Amino acid sequence: MKKIITKDYATMSELAAAIVLDKMMLSKRVNLSLTAGNTPLGMYEILIDKLQKMNFDRSNIHYYNFDEVPLAGERYGLTMSALKTAFYDRVHIDDGNLHELNAQNNQVFDQKILQDGGIDLIVMGIGEDGHFCANMPGHTSFEREIFAVPFEEGDEIYQSIKNFTDKEPASPYVTFGPRTVLASKQLLVFADGKKKAEIMKKVLEGPITEEIPASILRTHPNITFILDEEAAALLEN
Repeated sequence: MKKIITKDYATMSELAAAIVLDKMMLSKRVNLSLTAGNTPLGMYEILIDKLQKMNFDRSNIHYYNFDEVPLAGERYGLTMSALKTAFYDRVHIDDGNLHELNAQNNQVFDQKILQDGGIDLIVMGIGEDGHFCANMPGHTSFEREIFAVPFEEGDEIYQSIKNFTDKEPASPYVTFGPRTVLASKQLLVFADGKKKAEIMKKVLEGPITEEIPASILRTHPNITFILDEEAAALLEN
């Protein structure tokens, strides 16, 4: 496990972008799984700027979303919509290079990943409750591969999803399970701000437990955690 503490969000974003760009420039097929949300937005701005200035063949780079919440009446779910807005559409990624996990293909998506050569790099954040991808406390097991979680209007999961969208979510949501994530060749996890300090202490220094799903990530042999000083404030080591 590698842990990097940066002075601020901007520096964290620069470092994360550099790691992703290095992977993109490999002269072979590269399979990436990138996160949506607020944390990666700085990284995406840097990547967009660099990719617009650089001239290299990107047809070998493929993208796999690691979770999805369907939205009623919409072509794309919550995750894919956010990724297209923040990054995919802005660097003109061909549809053939976007491999969409959804509620229709989740039962065969692990096999697809294996056939495609595995995921080279997953980039993800950590929720304040310790979730990663959509592995929520109380709704995942460390033994799971990709799985679906049904929910109903008004329940805990529904309310959590509604915090991120004003559109109507449709059950079930799907996510890479812990075994799928840990099978990736490399993991990059980042977190910033005081609001993440308490959970990052639990993730990095507490017991490995399904009550803090992201605690399992530190067992991966090739994982890098990048935290800004505020997110790392409570760490002892």
